[in-house]
Amino acid sequence: MTMLTPDFSSRPETPASNEVSDPITQLLRGHARELIAVALETEVQLVLSQLRGDGRDVVRNGYLPERLLTTAVGDVAVDVPRIRARDGESVNFASSMIPRYLRRSQSISAWAAYAYLKGISERDVASVLEVVLGEGAKKLTPAVLSELKKSWTREFNEWNQRDLSKVRFTYLFADGIYQEIRGDNPKICVLVLMGVDEKGKKHLIAIEDGTRESTQSWREVLLGAKARGLNAAKLATGDGALGFWAALSEVFPSTTHQRCWMHKTSNVLNYLPRTTRSKAKEDLHQIWMAEGREAAEKAMALFEEKYSAKYPRAVTCLTKDRTELLAFYDFPAEHWIHVRTSNMIESTFATLRHRTKRVKGAFSKDSALAMMLQLGLEAQKRWHRITAVERIGQLIEGVRFVDGVAQLAVAA
Repeated sequence: MTMLTPDFSSRPETPASNEVSDPITQLLRGHARELIAVALETEVQLVLSQLRGDGRDVVRNGYLPERLLTTAVGDVAVDVPRIRARDGESVNFASSMIPRYLRRSQSISAWAAYAYLKGISERDVASVLEVVLGEGAKKLTPAVLSELKKSWTREFNEWNQRDLSKVRFTYLFADGIYQEIRGDNPKICVLVLMGVDEKGKKHLIAIEDGTRESTQSWREVLLGAKARGLNAAKLATGDGALGFWAALSEVFPSTTHQRCWMHKTSNVLNYLPRTTRSKAKEDLHQIWMAEGREAAEKAMALFEEKYSAKYPRAVTCLTKDRTELLAFYDFPAEHWIHVRTSNMIESTFATLRHRTKRVKGAFSKDSALAMMLQLGLEAQKRWHRITAVERIGQLIEGVRFVDGVAQLAVAA
């Protein structure tokens, strides 16, 4: 058997741009052009048949001028067919696959948006994607990204008015994210609410700007969400400094409060000298990792005994929220890892802070909110459901949990 290998030796050793050129990519681009041509031909023949069925006298009339379409395999030359009517009435062929003004596939806009969301500045997006897309990446100008950002703002406004009544939430998570913006007020506090539904799936619920983390700002967020159908969750987790708790007690008084252990640990350690923090952190770890409430209470009492004499403010910071810090023991043990902290919120929006450091004054208030939604929706695709979803059903049914264990009635 004779193997025939295409000769690619004539290709330039050094591409004219940052594009990485290779035989496979060139082959894919060639096949892409052929596939698009076949699809367009099928589409134009269907249109011709329909028009002729309606009694029109129409024929093929060559092609529109060739244009380059930027796709995931780089620039692909496209020839869109034309139709001519011989009965005196004009007719145009409008391809549904290749609209008249299409210059890039939707996936390319998505790539540009993703690169921008991940911290690449507007002026660098094209050069970064040029490695994959070749010269076609130069079409991704700052003006293109500007249009994308405008579309994100429209999407944010629609998203923040959506109906919440079709989803029943069992757990809520709240946090305030401070974000630098342009304008007279250099920072805004963005109030973020997330939740876990009855199927264990995590959702973004609300993203709104507020006045610091005040009770009134959180009241407006919760009342707005309630008006759109948000139910009273079983447990809410957040930082102890939030005005969220007072607002939550007013709007959803039946929801149990859980202080975030990561925030609390950081706050307590701030009252201790650096030389003591490592050991104190281990002692705090013994509290929230205890197997039951009694063991946690003992570990907290030991912490108080060890540090109260020298560091009373650290001890007070911990013990003043004793009840709220240990609330999770009244919920399924399988869910403790999820409900003890609200860190999911902060980690989701860390990229936005990274962007702000790289691009000074990059955001208006509306842009920052829209960007946060896009980051949240992107992260939401990767969030895992919480473990032991069946426990949520038990919570909804009113089953009581003690030290994470369901207290089920035993039949007589």
